[in-house]
Amino acid sequence: MENKKNKDNIRFAIKSQIVLYFLKGSTYLFLLSVVISFCVTFLELIGPKIVQYAIDFCISGAAGDAGSIPGYLKSFMDFLGGSEYLRAHLYLIALVIAVIAALQALCRYLFRLLNSMASEKLIQRMRNTLFEHIMHLPFTWHGKNHTGDIIQRCTSDVETIRAFISEQLLSLFRIIIRIIVAMYFMVHISGFLTIFSAVFIPIIVLYSSFFHIKIRDQFEHADSEEGRLSATAQENLTGVRVVRAFGREQYEKDRFEKQNQEYTDMWISLMKTLAAFWSSNDFISGLQVMLVTVLGAVVCVRGEITVGEYIAFVSYNAMLTWPVRALGRIISEMSKAGVSIDRLRYIMNSELEEDKADAKEPSLNQDIRFENVSFSYDNSTEGVLKDVSFTIKAGRTFGILGSTGSGKSTLMYLMDKLYTLPEDQGKIYVGDTNLSDIKTSHLRKNIGFVLQEPFLFSRSLSENIGITLKNPDMKEIRDAAKIAAIDDTIKTFTKGYDTYVGERGVTLSGGQKQRTAIAQMLVQKPPVMVFDDSLSAVDTQTDAKIRAALSEHIGDSTVVLISHRITTLMHADNIIVLDKGRVAESGTHEQLLEKGGIYKKIYDIQMQGVMA
Repeated sequence: MENKKNKDNIRFAIKSQIVLYFLKGSTYLFLLSVVISFCVTFLELIGPKIVQYAIDFCISGAAGDAGSIPGYLKSFMDFLGGSEYLRAHLYLIALVIAVIAALQALCRYLFRLLNSMASEKLIQRMRNTLFEHIMHLPFTWHGKNHTGDIIQRCTSDVETIRAFISEQLLSLFRIIIRIIVAMYFMVHISGFLTIFSAVFIPIIVLYSSFFHIKIRDQFEHADSEEGRLSATAQENLTGVRVVRAFGREQYEKDRFEKQNQEYTDMWISLMKTLAAFWSSNDFISGLQVMLVTVLGAVVCVRGEITVGEYIAFVSYNAMLTWPVRALGRIISEMSKAGVSIDRLRYIMNSELEEDKADAKEPSLNQDIRFENVSFSYDNSTEGVLKDVSFTIKAGRTFGILGSTGSGKSTLMYLMDKLYTLPEDQGKIYVGDTNLSDIKTSHLRKNIGFVLQEPFLFSRSLSENIGITLKNPDMKEIRDAAKIAAIDDTIKTFTKGYDTYVGERGVTLSGGQKQRTAIAQMLVQKPPVMVFDDSLSAVDTQTDAKIRAALSEHIGDSTVVLISHRITTLMHADNIIVLDKGRVAESGTHEQLLEKGGIYKKIYDIQMQGVMA
């Protein structure tokens, strides 16, 4: 029991820390909102006392005990002329009530203004912080987490936390203030009635805490289901062409509806629990109001309190009805906010890519050496790479050939530090510098990557090609496009380089996307260029044209070609053949043909296809 309590305390402390972290920059606005909220509450609660004074001292003309009237209010009424004068000029009391109402309206306006400003600053900081953090998380982290779920955490969960802090949490402060001040006034009217009224508060809080646990667990499941639903929708929207091409509309529709049904069922179950909570809350609150009203009338008839005091007490008790009911509801909302905070904490606690304190920025115009490199994925029992060693000479063209799953792309991901090579699984060097000692941003800035499945943004062609340039220059963009053999194609488009590229380049063909991605990398002019099967979607003529243009314009850059196509690799200065994660063969095109191994067999098969 003690261990569970300690864990809950630690969990609360961690949640508090992340909330306080997000609140930086908006804390003072929220605190000012609390102060204004206190003013609103005080002005609301002083009204019944003025009505009590008017009834007991002005309308009825009783000179009775003024002990239940606050001293400052009595002094203010004396300042206005006292009970005798006010009896003859009741409009002054009405004017005071009107002024108080106007002040309430002003304070409510300031509260909503300040609260809205604080809320928007909070959500802005949360979004910016989460986006920046996610952008610097390791590539492997993104592979383990669905994009749809991440988006759902950064939208729905962020909104849940914002609503809790800006609405429920501030309401909690207002409720506590209102209960304390109202109880203070009520005790001065009748201690007995106050105790009777207060008995219901712990009852409501206790059963709210009971529902709090159930609601938290159900909301956590519902939130997870929403994340899966978002992931399913996002996956189908981005892959809509594949779905349509294979006639999988009905299958994906059924799959989405099944996930949607599970999500709906979770929310219906949660709503049943909330309905039970709210209805029981309303019943107990209504019972409390009725009993206090009846008991108060009995006490008033007995002469233990005046009519004005009775009206004031009933007014205060009615004012407590909403706060006490809201207190229970806020406890249930805390369940939702707690789940959302945990989901965001998962993102914020995920370790970022970090360089060593003394990370270096060496020139990438040096030999790149792989020495006894082995690597396996987290969910793989068998290594993808096994004791791989080779050298990529600076300024030369290096080819990598291998079947699917042989580890070709993994080698380049390791070289770009997208995957982290364990210390005991070999070494990768740039010149004499260990790759792990190189600053990651410097490394990626100097290694240009063109993937087999390039990603293009929803922007114009010129913006996509010049995306790495701080000040894009159309001449540089066109020169890169010419080398990538995409310039002539772009000229045939109605808007040319201003042609808008749909999401993920959906408006372009596979070959056009690959050539655009090549131009995107070439405009960067990196010292190391990696083409990861990035010519697979172009015909052999275009392939030869691009390679010829590259040979003429790359200068001293090191080029790494990864391909299944022998014609793409045959002019490389050195070629390695990967087989089941190992380097099976190495040499020039001619040397590999003479060996008569895997390379020769693939060459014969592909050449027969060309001859046919």
